[in-house]
Amino acid sequence: MLNAEQCWKAVLARDRNQDGEFFFGVLTTGIYCRPSCAARRPLRDNVRFYETPVEAEKDGLRACLRCRPLAAVGRDPHTDRIREVCRHIESNSDASLKLNDLAARAKLSPFHFQRSFKAIAGVSPKQYLEAIRLKKLKASLKTSKDVTEALYEVGYGSSSRVYERADTRLGMTPRQYREGGRNVAITHVTIPSPLGQIMIGATDRGLCFVQFGDTPAGLLKALKQEYPAATLQEMRRPYSPEFRKWVSALADYIAGRQPHLDLPIDIRATAFQMRVWNYLQSIPYGTVQSYGEVAAAIGEPKSARAVARACASNTMAMVIPCHRVVRGTGELGGYRWGLARKRTLIDQERSHRPQVN
Repeated sequence: MLNAEQCWKAVLARDRNQDGEFFFGVLTTGIYCRPSCAARRPLRDNVRFYETPVEAEKDGLRACLRCRPLAAVGRDPHTDRIREVCRHIESNSDASLKLNDLAARAKLSPFHFQRSFKAIAGVSPKQYLEAIRLKKLKASLKTSKDVTEALYEVGYGSSSRVYERADTRLGMTPRQYREGGRNVAITHVTIPSPLGQIMIGATDRGLCFVQFGDTPAGLLKALKQEYPAATLQEMRRPYSPEFRKWVSALADYIAGRQPHLDLPIDIRATAFQMRVWNYLQSIPYGTVQSYGEVAAAIGEPKSARAVARACASNTMAMVIPCHRVVRGTGELGGYRWGLARKRTLIDQERSHRPQVN
């Protein structure tokens, strides 16, 4: 339990020794900071104290762009060892890698290794290995004459296990991927919105394409570029009940009536992209973070540019809210659908953000 009086003294003293021990939020500005923040001190009545950034963000506060409080969160002491294990997995993904052996390599018990790996990498060791194998499989399928040969080349002992999960990882079966997405069906519809035309594309597993555009023709061209060999079919009314639910959720979000989008998605991504995109979905509605803050939050403080690239490669507007990430200076940065739309989305979320009492 935090001692509010002691915390306030540390804030007034700008005590750097307390950075990372607690955070203070200013309710009138909607910002939370580390104790040593150089900004002008607020009135005590407007301040609330938090043990973690997550608690502050649950109250609707956003990280200060000046003191970058997320960077004050302690670095996992096992980070370097876990990264070395990641490199080992990448170099030996075709081998049979056991959890106990990987844990021993990191000089940790299997339990602590599993927990530290997920905290640092954002996925479990098994998920990381699978992501590496699938990445190599995609490359191998494009050059190998035989699908089975490609599967065994990258370390899969059984083709059936790959086919079981292929739709959620490759977006299609290995053979379909090798053939450029042939026989994968994507239904799509274009709807008008205050932010321009929106095309929504979906497979039978979930949404795979949500993008803004100026014309239906331009959006259809973008969909074809994203999925060049898939079978595209415009959805006709009446829409299926599930699809109507997805479209309604997006419309409510744009109108400010639905702050949280929890929609099924069916997209292909690298392990790093998924870590970034998963984190973006946790950024509170109505708040923004910098590329550097996102990088620090996923355990990769030097990867701000890679975070920016992951945001730029997002094909799921609003569903994966990359518009909530800005430059460290507070400038908007990039947005594949235009800065005017990014500004509108940010302003709209702020205006509909639940008030903090």
